[in-house]
Amino acid sequence: MEQNRLNQAIERLKTNGVRMTPQRYAILEFLLTSYSHPTADEIYRALESKFPNMSVATVYNNLRVFKEAGMVRELTYGDASSRFDANMEEHYHIICRECGKIVDFDYPSLNQIEEEAARKTGFRVETHRMEIYGLCQSCQKEKVV
Repeated sequence: MEQNRLNQAIERLKTNGVRMTPQRYAILEFLLTSYSHPTADEIYRALESKFPNMSVATVYNNLRVFKEAGMVRELTYGDASSRFDANMEEHYHIICRECGKIVDFDYPSLNQIEEEAARKTGFRVETHRMEIYGLCQSCQKEKVV
């Protein structure tokens, strides 16, 4: 399944005229197999032993390419660092307010709320974002001790 997603992503990049470098491949593979919503620095740290000449700027540049190709979404939650999510399906996030862990969860689409918002305000609704905050299981255990 993951290899299939990776192959589809590579084909999509090639179709958009993006050349596949070893670093680009590794960053893309990391994103598609990581469900932790990593920051650019986390991606860099995970791959630096494999690519000692790669810089954080290389990671950022590739993330921008993936974002422009519609393959990655950038998540910003008010802190200084963006996180990146390769899951482009409609889904929501629950975020630990203690450690910052982000977990995906599915919930039926909120289309009715979008339609109601459009009807009441006259806006043309394009998208929505829902975030839920709490304490993850690990942080709950730490609070008990």
